[in-house]
Amino acid sequence: MPGSAVSQVSIVIPAYNEAARLPRSLAVLAEYLRGWGQRPYEVLVMVEESTDGTLELAKETVREQVNFHIIDNGPQRGKGHAVRSGMLQARGDIVFYMDADLSVPVEEIAEFLAFFDAHPELDVLLGSRQHPQSRIERRQGWLRQTMGKTFNRILRMLVVLPYRDTQCGFKAFRKGAAREIFSRQQIDGFAFDVEVLLLAREMGYAVAELPVRWLNSPESKVHIVGDSLKMLRDAMMVRSRISFTKGNTGGAGDGA
Repeated sequence: MPGSAVSQVSIVIPAYNEAARLPRSLAVLAEYLRGWGQRPYEVLVMVEESTDGTLELAKETVREQVNFHIIDNGPQRGKGHAVRSGMLQARGDIVFYMDADLSVPVEEIAEFLAFFDAHPELDVLLGSRQHPQSRIERRQGWLRQTMGKTFNRILRMLVVLPYRDTQCGFKAFRKGAAREIFSRQQIDGFAFDVEVLLLAREMGYAVAELPVRWLNSPESKVHIVGDSLKMLRDAMMVRSRISFTKGNTGGAGDGA
């Protein structure tokens, strides 16, 4: 059970053509959250215009879950846009975003909340598949693993980020940091994670990477070559314009 220091938790889930995976994920999440008792929470599912009935299926799955909000987020623009929309609408004191396939199991939410409770100096927590203590229970294929690690190494060199895993779809923010970061975040595609981390660093927020359980979904929406090239292009664009935020606000620097 999560600690008592946080009054409300928001969970943002981006969704596009997720009819095959989202209903089960929402049912799993609803069952998990029922165990929270009186602890307030909200789940915001940001559905971009899909061709497989994702919006209707999601609404049907959670029709009796008053804290689940299925939001029609308009035409498909990309994961970054969907996450940004949800993060700026979220009302929680701690705001998560996570992938629709729940590759990081819902039980990790409690671990992150407990870590926030124990470390009030931290503003942002990153799930990291590359953390030495992470438990990779269902791995990606060899090619996708290799490409992912290579991409992350290149990113770290290009944008000088210290984090082992920028692309893990499981991150949590204190409310103030979420508002400040996502009100400035602009990338609509998959490189938005890099932009978020660059903004957090330049704005002085304290960030830590945590280990996670990981169960890879074989139906990944990321195209290994095409999307990786787009992410690198966008990351370079972000690096060139992000300095304007430096020093605008801040936390306490990077956590360990």
